Amino acid sequence: MKMFRYVLLMAFAALMLAVPSSAMAHCQVPCGIYDDHARVVGMLEDVATIKKAITVMNELVAKDDIQSRQQFVRWVNTKEMHAQKIISTISDYFLTQRVKASQEDYVQRLKDHHAVIVGAMKAKQQASMEVADSLEAAVKVLLNYYHEH
Repeated sequence: MKMFRYVLLMAFAALMLAVPSSAMAHCQVPCGIYDDHARVVGMLEDVATIKKAITVMNELVAKDDIQSRQQFVRWVNTKEMHAQKIISTISDYFLTQRVKASQEDYVQRLKDHHAVIVGAMKAKQQASMEVADSLEAAVKVLLNYYHEH
């Protein structure tokens, strides 16, 4: 058990080094090239990856061979990276460029986008399919704002 905790601690340290420290927004020029719907679809793909990670982690957790532990750590890192990607997409793209105080439903838009950030944060903190389902539902709400062209 001590070794397992050590492996998890090392995985967390590796993840912290792997997460970019600067914002990765689409464009802050502004370039005028936006595909909001594609970004929402991308976040739904991130959610699907988070769900896959949780499923595989649950399969691997009872195994104690080194290969299974390594794969477990990789899936934890994958879950964390995709949750962070969602947070970055909302904060660096949508909240800076697409949600504007001049919109009639500004407050509701803020609430809906914030719900995605909170859901992604919870997905980082927990390996729960219920949390992932809640995150998916929050992302799907954004489809009401960003239709396919």
